[in-house]
Amino acid sequence: MAYQNIKIEISDGVAVLTLNRPEVRNALDFVTWDEIRAGMRALRDDNSVHVIIITGAGGKAFASGADIRALHARTVGEQMCSETNDILYEISSHKKPVIAAIDGYALGGGCELAMACDIRIATRKSKFGQPEVNLGIIPGGGGTQRLQRLVGIGKAKELIFTGDIISAEEAERIGLIEKVVDDGTVLEAALEMAGKIKAKGPVAVMLAKMAINVGANTDLLSGLYFERYSQALAFSTEDKAEGTLAFIEKRPASFKGV
Repeated sequence: MAYQNIKIEISDGVAVLTLNRPEVRNALDFVTWDEIRAGMRALRDDNSVHVIIITGAGGKAFASGADIRALHARTVGEQMCSETNDILYEISSHKKPVIAAIDGYALGGGCELAMACDIRIATRKSKFGQPEVNLGIIPGGGGTQRLQRLVGIGKAKELIFTGDIISAEEAERIGLIEKVVDDGTVLEAALEMAGKIKAKGPVAVMLAKMAINVGANTDLLSGLYFERYSQALAFSTEDKAEGTLAFIEKRPASFKGV
């Protein structure tokens, strides 16, 4: 598929999906959201890809949020039919691990896109926030739900009610992102982490992601049962046999994802 607003590059088992609208700080319009969904679905079905990195072009923004003029013109009916939440849920539940490599602003929908990823790495100059209340609206792409799960309900209310923009260091301190790196090195850091992940058993990584996601959204007992069944499924794979044998034989494992 030919993309207008994103580009996808695949190398050595890692796909980099780049939001490619630097002239508007990678603002998220309908076309961009549709292309993100199409790209993520294509990567889901590509067996050569084990880890996905989402980043933004231009060095000024990961994604600066929605086009405000488009928001101004949007009707109630159009907003009710918005598929942004569905697209972000597809990312958060994607069977492959997704890393957000953030260089610059991640505001509004951009912050929500980052939160839908599994792991977030940002440069020191990056800024985060859900400033929708400044426009008389609220976060509409999962911000009211994912933010509180990451930073706690009180801090989420503070950030959403005030619309404050915070630094990368503050975002790391409160648990919104996992790592802060020097400017200009975020993609390198994301690729390094992706390399560590893709060296592991891909079925095990997928099952671990599923178990963590289920546990984060249900009670402890249900999460423990899901973990037990997921572990039992992992024990049925060729990767389990290979991984344990490689350990016994003191050699690197050669996982096949089956």
